[in-house]
Amino acid sequence: MDHMELLALFDRDLREGAPPDGPGARVERTGGVVRQVAPAPGWNGVVWSALDEAGADAAIAGQIGHYTGLGLDFEWKLYGHDRPADLGRRLRAAGFTPGPEETLMIGEAAALALDTAPPEGVRVVPVTGPAGVDLVADVHERAFGTDSSWLRHQLLVRLSADPDTVVAVVAMDGDEPVSAARMELVPGTPFAGLWGGGTVPGRRGRGIYRTLVAHRAHAAATRGYRYLQVDASSQSRPILERLGFVPLTTTTPYAYAP
Repeated sequence: MDHMELLALFDRDLREGAPPDGPGARVERTGGVVRQVAPAPGWNGVVWSALDEAGADAAIAGQIGHYTGLGLDFEWKLYGHDRPADLGRRLRAAGFTPGPEETLMIGEAAALALDTAPPEGVRVVPVTGPAGVDLVADVHERAFGTDSSWLRHQLLVRLSADPDTVVAVVAMDGDEPVSAARMELVPGTPFAGLWGGGTVPGRRGRGIYRTLVAHRAHAAATRGYRYLQVDASSQSRPILERLGFVPLTTTTPYAYAP
C-alpha cells in the first residue's frame, strides 16, 4: 500500500468513520464534519471534515455554536492534508489556539524492528485494574507535567466496560514506575493507536520507550491489527523512524474555549 492509499485508509477508518472513544461519548456527522461529544472529562472535538473555501467559515461557526451551546470546550484536530489549505488560518481567525504540531506516523506491526529486550532491571507490567491505572496516571504526571485525572477516568472506564479495545502497560524499574503507555484498538479496522508513551525524567535515553512500543506492537499483531498509528512529537519521531515507522502527514490540535 503506497503513501496516499494508506493516508486515505486512515482518513476513512479513523476519522470519517471514527467510533466513539469511550462509553458515554457519541459521534455525530453533520454538514461535512464528523465530531465527538462526550461528558466531562471526555474529549470533545472535530475529527474529520470535508470543506471547501466557500463553506469553511460557516462550518467553523457552526461547530463553535454547537459546542458553546453545550457549555463545552472543544478541539479541532487539523491534519496537514485537510482542505481548504488555509483551514488553520481560518480556525485562528475564529478564536482557536493551535497546540504543538505533531507527525502522524504509521508502522506495519509485523515489519517493525522490534527485536529488543528491556533495559537491565526493567520489566513491563500489564495494567488490568485500578492499582495499575494509578501507576499509569502517576507516570503521566511526572513525565508530561500535566494533570492526569482525565486519563485515570478514561482508562478505568475502558478497562471495565470495553477491555478488548485498550491495552495499557507500565515499565517498572525495581519497585518504581518509570514509563507508561497505552494502545487503543479500533475493531473492524486494521489500525491500533499508540498513545501516552512517556518516561519520567532521569530514566530517559535507556530504551524504555522503545520497549513499550515493541510490547504494544506484538500485542497488536497477536490480535490481528496490521498498522500502528502514532501522533509523534519531535522527541519520539526519530525513535519511531528507526523502528520502521513512516510519516504520513502532520496533525495540530486547535483548541476553543468559550
